[in-house]
Amino acid sequence: MRIFIPALFSAIPACAEPVFIDRAAGLPVQHIYDGGWEHFVGGGVAVLDCNGDARPDLFAAGGENQARLFVNTTTAPHAPISFVEGNIPKILGATGAYPLDIDGDGMLDLAVLRVGSDMLLRGGPDCSFKDHSADWGFYPRDAWTTAFTATWEKDQNLPTLAFGHYVDRANPDGPFEACDTSDLYRPDDDGYGVPEVIAPGYCALSMLISDWQRNGEPELRISNDRHYYVRGGYEQMFRLNPLDERTADWPHISLWGMGIASQDITGDGLPEVMMTSMGDQLLQINTGTGFENAPYEIGTYAHVPFLGDDGRPSTGWHAEFGDINNDARMDLFIAKGNVDQMPSNAIHDPNNLLIQGPDGKFIEKAETAGIATTERSRGAALSDLDGDGRLDVVVINRRAPMEIWQNETPNIGHWAGIEPTADVNTRAVGAWVELHSGDRTQTREITVGGGHAGGQAGPVHFGLGAESKVEVRVIWPDGTVSGWTPVPIDRVTRVSPDGTALKLGL
Repeated sequence: MRIFIPALFSAIPACAEPVFIDRAAGLPVQHIYDGGWEHFVGGGVAVLDCNGDARPDLFAAGGENQARLFVNTTTAPHAPISFVEGNIPKILGATGAYPLDIDGDGMLDLAVLRVGSDMLLRGGPDCSFKDHSADWGFYPRDAWTTAFTATWEKDQNLPTLAFGHYVDRANPDGPFEACDTSDLYRPDDDGYGVPEVIAPGYCALSMLISDWQRNGEPELRISNDRHYYVRGGYEQMFRLNPLDERTADWPHISLWGMGIASQDITGDGLPEVMMTSMGDQLLQINTGTGFENAPYEIGTYAHVPFLGDDGRPSTGWHAEFGDINNDARMDLFIAKGNVDQMPSNAIHDPNNLLIQGPDGKFIEKAETAGIATTERSRGAALSDLDGDGRLDVVVINRRAPMEIWQNETPNIGHWAGIEPTADVNTRAVGAWVELHSGDRTQTREITVGGGHAGGQAGPVHFGLGAESKVEVRVIWPDGTVSGWTPVPIDRVTRVSPDGTALKLGL
């Protein structure tokens, strides 16, 4: 096994302990993800700036309750986080949503996952959204959708969309061993036609298209729930074009797979992958040709509750990497919660906030940070909601109110937000952003997908620690590599391609 080496991180001093303040009262209404067995899973949140004010807004799935759009009204950095309810079509049965600019008009759209027919909402001015599914030739089947990912393939004006389906509700012999197949939609002229079938299907709960080998060939990873495939299933990887499952060269690991998070944490530029599950949360280290399980000592397995007297296994859902204290080391948030009343697993299962230390190991800080709630959490997000350079936390709960946590960590390190923009694929999905500061380089891949039933579009956040001079380069989706370019710190900078140069904007 390749051992995790923290040498790249040891020269960076530790920052202050994380501190959060409860801002749920800043929501105009209590929002609850609810419903019967078809909503035991799902409950995602999409984070996007839908009105151009540089404050992230939230689309929250509701299950049998109505999905809601919360428009950010926070007045200034450090001010209490607040929202008003936006105006969207009435949507029931939503399990999650992901933001992306489908038609390249510069306004973010939404792929909405549902128990029923999925929807593509076209974004308009001032956070207006309209069901544009038929206009884009998107006619999905009636299914139980629980996963999504997307990318722009070469010379395409519209993205390729993958919708992951869970149990086949029409199978009279289900639900066990009745996993549904999934669907891949490639654009055809100005819209979408009949999808390619992603099979075999093993009850997908998360999907991510990632160029994990950094060879210019993105692949589709699927995390599957063995609770319903029971036997014979595993975590899958598909080559994307043509669609072809890796088999002989792919180890068959079986999990109660719930969510995917991908991020380079070793400093070699290759993204590691975190997969949530019931019991162990599995972090795998990217070797360039495959993945190896991280050593237990790294501290990421989070297999049982870290507080209370319930020693039964945890149930992980949404996982997301982010630099919570801006010390230039990636941290990890994991949303936890029992499926419903599953007796084999912990009922009061606190969410994890795992802070990476100078030795490369992750230490639990959710309780001292004030965010160790024990509801049945599902979707979540790390996003700077007030523009102060600190990542805040959003949590969607099943049968309990939505949570908003404002990051008030003192003595925070410097930071930089980088927002790549381009033509057609306006958010540069598939690009790699590299930031160099001091003696190290941080790497981020821009993707759509992963998490659990929700994701975000917005600036790429880098913590810098004490560093005040940084430079950035972008490897654009077409393979063009920009030169290294100095960028300002403690603010968001838009970057766009100018040949092999980077054009900076506000």
